[in-house]
This record gives sequence, C-alpha cells and structure tokens, in this order.
Amino acid sequence: MTSSKKGDVLLVMRDLRIEGQADEKWHEIVRGIDLTLRRGEVLGLIGESGAGKSTIGIAGMGFTRPGCRFSSGTVTFDGIELTGAPEETKRRLRGSRIAYVAQSAAASFNPAHKLIKQFAEAPVQHGVLNAGQAAKDAVDIYRRLQMPEPDTIGFRYPHQVSGGQLQRAMVAMAMACKPDLIVFDEPTTALDVTTQIEVLAAIKDIVHQFNTAAIYITHDLAVVAQLADRIMVLRHGKLIEEGETRAMLAHPKEAYTGQLLAVRSYRRDEFPPSQDDPPLLEVRGISAGYGPLIKVLDDVSVKIGHKRTVAVVGESGSGKSTLARVITGLLPPYQGEILFKGQALPPSYKNRTKDQLRQVQMIYQMPDVALNPKQRVRDEIGRPLEFYLGMDAAARERRVKELLEMIELPAEFAERLPGELSGGQKQRICIARALAAEPELIICDEVTSALDQLVAEEILKLLQRLQDDLKVSYLFITHDLATVKAISDEIVVMLQGRVVQQGGKNAVLTPPHHEYTELLLSSVPEMDPDWLDDLLAKRAS
Repeated sequence: MTSSKKGDVLLVMRDLRIEGQADEKWHEIVRGIDLTLRRGEVLGLIGESGAGKSTIGIAGMGFTRPGCRFSSGTVTFDGIELTGAPEETKRRLRGSRIAYVAQSAAASFNPAHKLIKQFAEAPVQHGVLNAGQAAKDAVDIYRRLQMPEPDTIGFRYPHQVSGGQLQRAMVAMAMACKPDLIVFDEPTTALDVTTQIEVLAAIKDIVHQFNTAAIYITHDLAVVAQLADRIMVLRHGKLIEEGETRAMLAHPKEAYTGQLLAVRSYRRDEFPPSQDDPPLLEVRGISAGYGPLIKVLDDVSVKIGHKRTVAVVGESGSGKSTLARVITGLLPPYQGEILFKGQALPPSYKNRTKDQLRQVQMIYQMPDVALNPKQRVRDEIGRPLEFYLGMDAAARERRVKELLEMIELPAEFAERLPGELSGGQKQRICIARALAAEPELIICDEVTSALDQLVAEEILKLLQRLQDDLKVSYLFITHDLATVKAISDEIVVMLQGRVVQQGGKNAVLTPPHHEYTELLLSSVPEMDPDWLDDLLAKRAS
C-alpha cells in the first residue's frame, strides 16, 4: 500500500458507459456515470436490483462481467487508466492494491481448499507476505471480524462453516494485502444482526486505520448510513442523486431516494392458528450435526400448521439452515423424528417417496448458486414438472408460462439464462421452480437477504399472495427482523442449536423479551449515522 495521505484522489470515473448482452443484442446498463473517490473515504452505492451498483463497483477494478463491455468513458486508479490497460497491469493491482468482497461467498470460495490457504494466496502471490506471515495475519483478522475459534477456523473447508462465517472469511481475504481500495459488494448480506454489528465495526476500523478507500454496495440503507461518507443513488444505470450521507438521509432531494428511505412498510397481521387442525409438519426432539464431532442441533422441536408462516431467527451458526437440511432429508439427524401430516418421514431423502419429496420444497439463499448458469429458465422450472408430475413437453411449456405469470415475469423470460437476470428476477425463478412441484410446505432460506428493499418487499408480497391462492405453508429462515415482522405468524428463536423462545409473532415481539431475543431486536440498524458508534459505546460501558 502506498503512503499517500488521506484525502488524495484515488479513483476517478468519467462518463462511464457499460453495455450488457441479452438476446444477442447489446444494451446500455451503465449510462454516463461520474465518480470521484478519495483515500480514507467510503462511498455508498444504493439502488434497487438491476440499478448497476455491482457493475459500477467492479468497473473500479477495470473489470466487467462476462457478457458486458466498456463502451466509453474512463476509469482511472491512482493515475492508471484501467479500461484500456494491459491485463498484466490490472492483474498486478487486483488482490494487492484493489480488493473485492463479493455478495455470494458460497460461489466465490474454492471448495477444495481450506480457508486459511485461500486467505494466503493473494499476499503470497503478490510478494506482500510469506506463507507463515499470512497465516499469522489471517488469525489476527479473523479475530477482528469476531469469527469463532479464530486460531483454528482457518483450517476448515468452506462447507464446514456457516454462510455468515464464510462471508466474514471473504472480508478477511480482501483485507489480507491491506489494499488501497476495497469494493464491498453487499458484505453483510448473509450476516445476522448481532454479527453484522461486529463486522461493520471491524470494516470501519480497518478502513480508517489503513487509510483505505472503499466502495460500499448495499440495499440496506441503515447499514450504509453507519459507514458511508457519501452516498450515490442509482436507478437503471443512471445517477439519481449524490450527496453527503447525513444530508441525504435528512433531506433527500429526489422522489426515488425518498421511496428507498420509506420502504419496508409492509406488515401482515398474525394469522391465528386453528386449535382443531393438526400440524402440517412437526419436528420432534431433533439433534443433528456434521460428523461425530460437530453437533449443530440439540433437541429441537417445531410445529408448522397449514397455511401458516413460521419464521426461524438466530445468529449465524445457530442451526437455522441445518434444521432446513434435516427437514428436507439432506442431513439425517442423530435422533428425533419428523412427521408430515402425522406420518413419519424417512430421515434421508434417498429413502423418501417421490411424493414425499414433492411435498416439501426449498428456496435457497443465493439464487446465483441455486440456478444452473447453463440452463435456460424454461429448463430450470420445467424439470420438476417432468420429474414430479410427469408432464410431456407441451404441458410443460404451458405450465412454465403459467408459473412465470404467477411470479409476475413475462413469458419471454423462459428463453433467458440466469446470467441475463437481475438478483430479484433470479429469486423469482427459484420461487417458480419450488411452486412447480405443487408442494404444501416451502422452506424459504434467507430468500430476501440478497435483495434490495424495494424488491424484497415485492417478493414478500408475492409469497403472501401465493400463500393465499395456493394454501401453502412457509418455514421462513431469516436474520432480517423486518422480514419477520412483515410476514410471519409464529417465530422460533434459535441460539447455539437450541430453541430459546417460540410462539406467536405478537407474543414474541412484545416485551418482556427473552434475553437473546432482546439482543437481536436491539441490534437492528437504524437510519442514523451515529447509531453504530452509540450502540458500541453503550455495550462497552
């Protein structure tokens, strides 16, 4: 890292224009963006899905995704013009002086290598550190990011840690070379609110300590308020508004900015349970884990009624997604049983009938990982129609169109590949694929965590409408308490693999709370730039 002082201009974009290819035609997706970033400054990029936030962020590395290209304009990093620079020049910068934290950690790690080896790769290859020094630095940064067992967690493989822990490991990797510029692309998306606080505090500390400039891409305005010095609001690849954070939050000039600040108003009333109706699914005394040494769930019992939404909340590593894997048969439990309509389900999906598999479907957290990048939408949605319902080609074609209409996407989307869709559109496709099997229970694993607030609200309303129309039940795994308040009938609070509180939404969210529930509720960021500092000071006192 160079020794230039804070406030020096580091990154400049002028009239940046980027095109993307869809349907064999080029379309402009970034439209004349001007941007200036100084050392020690954090710039927040906000806007709905498809606004061009990530495209602009990675353009700061002189990079465009496959299917995209620079059409005009310049990107200058510390005096080096990147759009026309040789690849060798850009390779020397990436990882050492410019780092990137991706939104989807699960898709960004090599599953065959341990975390600490992947941390050390950039500093060793760029000659910043030797392997021993890199390993020592890894432990230090893991500790700063509040990762569990920082001395040893680096020796795990990516699949042996939770999604939130993996996201923190990616933040640690970006910080390995102490770069001049870090592009944070939704770095706290997969984190629960308690962990998010620690990660935000660590990012803030490291950015200031090392005089690092940062582009912080997010759909969570309360989060960006804690970090950003300035905010740029984007829509359809254009700049809508730019300004100092406090001023913009207090007095947004544009109507669209005001809409972003005012979202998440959707609330559904708690649906009262039927006392006479037996549960659709019942989890009884489940204990489960990964191998004999890693126990994740400990005597967990949960009931889900017909046409009801049960939200499961808790910090990263509390066992939420592991519970989903047990219910779907992907992870046989050590003990306990799962009943569906009063009948015991075989522990492993391999021993379940096709109809038992059909009845319980899952929508995954990261649509980028859940969708096959080489399959068109019609094939993604059509496969369960063929597998579970035995439809022929003509029937599949008709049903795919009906499902696309159901999730409010045009019929022509059937021809698209996942890479031609926005994050919100991909998640809608995942919802359609789950609905194609005509299940009675859908497990939604953080389905809105990767979406901006406007799109997330649309998805929640869509799921609610589908529940009303199709009488389906949801098990909603989330760390977003705004989502819990919006959609749930009942709440299950988990901590370290155990259920510490459960009941109707109103009962759980009304004081007095369980001590851990109170911690979760107090950790939800507020639209106040001083909120994080005030909270950390309060907890330290």
